[in-house]
Order: sequence, then C-alpha cells, then structure tokens
Amino acid sequence: MVMRQNAAEIEEAAVRWVWRLDREGRTPQLLAELSDWLDADSRHRGAMLQAEATWMMLDRASQLPVAEAEPVEPEPVRSWFPRRVLFGGGGALAACAAAFLLFLQPDARYDTGVGEIRRVQLVDGSSALINTSSAIDFDDSANRRRVRLTQGEAWFKVAKDRKRPFVVEAGAVRVQAVGTAFSVRRRANGADVLVTEGIVETWVVGAEGHRVRVGAGERAFVADNAAISSGVAEATEIDRALAWRNGKIDLNGETLGWAATEFNRYNRREHIVVDPSIAGERLFGVFRIDDPAGFAAAVELSLGAKVAREADGTIAVSARK
Repeated sequence: MVMRQNAAEIEEAAVRWVWRLDREGRTPQLLAELSDWLDADSRHRGAMLQAEATWMMLDRASQLPVAEAEPVEPEPVRSWFPRRVLFGGGGALAACAAAFLLFLQPDARYDTGVGEIRRVQLVDGSSALINTSSAIDFDDSANRRRVRLTQGEAWFKVAKDRKRPFVVEAGAVRVQAVGTAFSVRRRANGADVLVTEGIVETWVVGAEGHRVRVGAGERAFVADNAAISSGVAEATEIDRALAWRNGKIDLNGETLGWAATEFNRYNRREHIVVDPSIAGERLFGVFRIDDPAGFAAAVELSLGAKVAREADGTIAVSARK
C-alpha cells in the first residue's frame, strides 16, 4: 500500500523541484520526471505553483547586477501555468518561502560538476559565475565578505560596500575588491587573476607587504611563493579568456594539446587524446565547450589530422601516416 503524502511533504517536494530546475536547468530528462510527479497527485500542481511564485518573488527582491557578458546558466524557472494563477494561496506560500530561505544563508557552499557552469546569487547582492568542476564557500559577516575558492575558477560581480571588503581566497593567494568584477582561477602553484571592471588588490599570505593592484583590462599570475607577474591584456584577450561564460572556447593560436586539455575540463563522456607529434600545432576559432566531437572534426579538416572515436567515447586525434 502506498502512503499518501500530507500537504507539508508535498510542499517540501515542490521546493526541491524548483531548486533542481534552477540548479540543473530544464533538461528533457528532468522535465519528464517533473511531469510524472505533477501527474501523480492533483495537489502537486498547486504546490508547484506556490513554490514557483516564491522563487519569482525572491528573485525580484535580489536585484542582481547584470553581468557584462551573457553567462551560461540554467534557464530561470518558467511557470507551467498562466501567470495570473501564480499568486493564489498564502499559508503554503509562506512555508515555501521559509524553505527557500534555507538556501540564502550568510554561509553557503556552491560547487559545479564537470561541464556545469552555474550563476549564483550571494546574500550581499554580489553574484558569482562558477566554471566547471569548481567550488566556492561564501562567508558574509559584519566586517567583511570572504570567498574561499577551493578549486577551479569563478568570475565575481561584486556589490559595492566599502565598509566590508570582498576577499577571495585561493590557496595562499588573496584577491580583495570593494565593488568590481574579476575572475580567479586556482592553479597548482598559484592563481590567475583577471579584472574586467574596477581595481583589485592581490597578495600572498605571509607576504602582505608585497601587494599588487590590478585594474580593469589587466591580468596577473600570483604564485604561492609570492612572486606576482601582471600586465595589461588586450580587450580581445580578456574576452577570449572569459569565453567560458558564454559556453565557448576561443582559440587564437593556442596549441592543439592545450585546446584538448581545455575541452576535457568540460566533458566527461567524450575525452580528447592527442598524438604528441601534432600536439604543438596552432589553432584558431571559437568552439562550444560541450562539443568536443565538433572540435575534433574541425581539427581533422584544418590540420589534416586523423580522428578516431573509441567505444568508450575517447576521441583520438593523431597525425596521418
């Protein structure tokens, strides 16, 4: 015998569905699962309406800054029903709001899987665009805002608050801003910092006296041993370095080996393996991060390379004999 869910359990399930739609995107598989859930009980549709209404209300209240480039992110939750129906029901709506607020606490962790690029709202009004296989912890306190980038890469649009500096920690590297936009990518021996708006200050723990300011249009590599190299980057170089925000890899003379490594960051099923004899060949073009097969086909045409697909999804690129 199947136990019938009570109203509270259904409301909690609806909250989880809206959260999954926001986090995972409206994939065909997820939409099919949601459709089955909606059809399973007549009460599910009403609960979903209330959960969506709460999400829309909180999203409007956040008033997020708009990113300079259109990022890749899950599509916003769109109602399955006419908008005029969305705001019926008060008690359940309040319950859903309380549940959603659990995701808006001052201390929060956000991470992404392979191939996932996620935009998140931080409670201070800032936003973060998190690249593939990355993780951040956000701590919002009375005198400072702190982000720990434990792995990967993220681009931040910082809400201005001069009384509370916004500091990103990437290993021993520190990057501080007040109100600006910049990216940080953790490397094995340091971190890349690229500023798209305003000015940041960067240093290494233990060498606080050696701080470097990096302004808009500039980039820096901050090594864990406190060595800092910085300089002006051309606008096109910045756009190419942050092309991942639009779901792209932009190549302008990078090697085939480097490009294959980048594609492999975003793809688990299709892994590119390059013959060392042609790994140094230079490539140009813009490619989708989720299309390694299309990239391999372009390499086959432009370099005259041999491309073979293995049963496990590996794409082998080699020189023709």
